[in-house]
Amino acid sequence: MKYNFSDVVNRMKPSEIRELNKMASSPGIISLGGGMPSPETFPIKELTEIMEFVMKKNSDLALQYGNTLGINPVREQISKMLEKTEGIKCNMENIIVNSGSQQGLYELGTVLANPGDTVITEEPTYVGAVSAFSANGLKMEGIPVDHNGMKVELLEEKIKKLILEGRKPRFIYVIPTFQNPTGYTMPVERRKVLIEISKKYDVPLVEDNPYGQLRYYGEPVPCIRSMTGGEDVIYLGTFSKVMTPGLRLGYTIAPEPVMEKFNLIKQALDLATNSFSQYVAYEYIKRGIIYKQVELNKQIYRKKRDAIVNALKANMSDISTFSEPDGGMFVWVTVDKNVDTKQMIPLAIKNGVAYVSGQAFTTNGTQKSSMRLNFTFGSVEQLEEGIKRIRKTINESA
Repeated sequence: MKYNFSDVVNRMKPSEIRELNKMASSPGIISLGGGMPSPETFPIKELTEIMEFVMKKNSDLALQYGNTLGINPVREQISKMLEKTEGIKCNMENIIVNSGSQQGLYELGTVLANPGDTVITEEPTYVGAVSAFSANGLKMEGIPVDHNGMKVELLEEKIKKLILEGRKPRFIYVIPTFQNPTGYTMPVERRKVLIEISKKYDVPLVEDNPYGQLRYYGEPVPCIRSMTGGEDVIYLGTFSKVMTPGLRLGYTIAPEPVMEKFNLIKQALDLATNSFSQYVAYEYIKRGIIYKQVELNKQIYRKKRDAIVNALKANMSDISTFSEPDGGMFVWVTVDKNVDTKQMIPLAIKNGVAYVSGQAFTTNGTQKSSMRLNFTFGSVEQLEEGIKRIRKTINESA
C-alpha cells in the first residue's frame, strides 16, 4: 500500500529538541537541552491530596467530558490568579483552557491566518511556535532581538514593507518576559511601542508568557496584556512551569469574537481538555498552593541560574557571549561564527553533554553559531560540569 501524505505533514519536521532528548537519555549524558522543569519542584504531596479529594468529591464531573472552553470553576480561578499575579483583568468568557499552551499556538495559527499568510515573530523565537506555525503553512518573518528583546524600531518598517508586497502580517508573536530561547526581557517602553504599532496597523499582538512568574532578580515588568491599550492582546499562559508539565494544561485569553473561533477549532481538535487535570488545577489555585510553590521554585532555580552563569564566566567568557537572565529557564550562548553548533552536536554527545543548537529557533536559517542551554533541570554540579564539556567540545571542533 502506498500512502499519499498531506502537504501539512510533508512540510513538518521533527523537533530537534525531541530528537535530541532520545540521544541525551543515554547514561552519562548531561542534558542542557530540553526546557524541562526540575522534578524537585513538583508539588507531589499537595497534588496527591488534591487528586484524592477530586476523586472523592467530584469524580462524576472530573471523569466526564467537559466544556470545550474549559470547566467554569477553573476558568474563574485562572481569572482571579491572573489579576493577582499579572494585573490582568478578564472575564471567564475570555479564557479557553487548552491541552498545554502548545495547543494554543496551533489554534492561533489556524484561527488568525490562512496557509501562505505571513506572521511576525522574534528572531530567534520559540521552537514550538515555529513548529505550530509551520504546520499551518504560515510564513514567518523574524525581527532580530537584542538584550532588550525584539528591536521594535525595525518592526514598523517590516510591516510597511510587507504591506507594500501585499503580505500584511496576520499577527505579531512575542515572548517579552524571559524570552525563549534567549532569556531576555523587554522593557516597558518597548512594550508600549508594540501596542502602538499593533493598533496603528491593525495587526493583532500575541503575548506568550510561560515564564513570567519565575523571576529571580530585578523588579517585575508588567505583561503587555495588563498595560494601557493592551485589552486586545491575545495572551498565552501555562501551568507547566508552576504546577507540572505532565498534566498538560495551558490557557489563552482573547477578545470574545476570537474566543468563539478558538472554541470551534478546539472542538475539532479534542472536543475538550482533560477534565480531571482541570479540577486538580482548580483546587491548586483555590487553596493558594500555586503561590507558595512558585516561591519555592524560584529559590531552587535562582541557585541553578547563578551556577550556569558563573560556569560560563569561568569557562567560556573568552570565546563566547551569553545572556544573564533575571528569570526563566534558559541562557543563550553565541560562540565564534566559524563554529556550527548543530554540526557540533554529535561531538558534544560523545563528550557527554547535550544542548539545542540556535538553528532550531530560527525563522530564516541563521543563529548557526548559537545554542540554548537549560538550567532548571540539571543539578548545580551537572550544570558546572556540562559547561566544561561544552568548552571541551568547542576546543576539539576548532
